[in-house]
Amino acid sequence: MSSTADRLVYMANQIARNLATMGDGAAAATARHIKQYWEPRMIAEIKAGDRSGLSPLAARAIDMIQGTGPFHVRETEPASIDGTGPCDAG
Repeated sequence: MSSTADRLVYMANQIARNLATMGDGAAAATARHIKQYWEPRMIAEIKAGDRSGLSPLAARAIDMIQGTGPFHVRETEPASIDGTGPCDAG
């Protein structure tokens, strides 16, 4: 992995770790956070890169962003977990 890819994996793992206390909603919250705050090129790079360094929670979030997880995170989906507004977690 390149240093940029390593950094993205580190960041995704940190976000997932910070949101892990949300239980069943943690992967979705991580996916939403990444979709809202990361630049498209960052998302494209982590989706295309080696995922071996991702935590299981972060990997599930990336799968959700790609549309291969339990649900697909859409561009227009609210950032908050409960759908009431923006989420500033992370």
